[in-house]
Amino acid sequence: MEAVKALATVNGADLVRRCRTGDGTAWEEIVTTFSRRIFNLAYRFTSSVEAAEDLTQEVFIRIYRTLDQYDAKQGDLSNWLMRLARNLIIDDYRHRQRNPQDSYAEDVEEHSFHLKAIGGSMQKEMERRELARQVQEGIDKLPTDLRTCVILRDIEELSYLEIVELLKIPEGTVKSRINRGRIELAKILRRMRVVNM
Repeated sequence: MEAVKALATVNGADLVRRCRTGDGTAWEEIVTTFSRRIFNLAYRFTSSVEAAEDLTQEVFIRIYRTLDQYDAKQGDLSNWLMRLARNLIIDDYRHRQRNPQDSYAEDVEEHSFHLKAIGGSMQKEMERRELARQVQEGIDKLPTDLRTCVILRDIEELSYLEIVELLKIPEGTVKSRINRGRIELAKILRRMRVVNM
């Protein structure tokens, strides 16, 4: 997140202008700053390292192709990029829900975008990884509408209004789905014995 905050201090319009004139270092700065965040979001919706990598690549291709649509007056570069990424990832998620293929989650531990723990014992690291895997497994079991809202609110930390705008559903529906999703996730995690009764 520090890199995203640092990018916010840089003039987004200038960075985009440099990209559009072929400045490879400007594009590399955008990719480096946002690749982990976009990959993590894609993984939350796909539960597959390979699918998340492909989706992350597709998102960056789309971002690059639409750089001319960025308007600094409409908001900072970080918000524009993540809004575009979320729209594409959610569209992909909806498409996969209508056309299911392989729904088995993969192990994300060895992936380069995975955040490494700083300090701590090997035992704590293994426990943290297992807990993260179990929580993702629980999220995967949520119904599509609840899963989408829970991910956007509790993982992506979007406001209710941002979710309303993104999903084009009423605010009451968003709040209801988040509440129901949290309750259902808690039940799933209790059944999985991830959390105490």
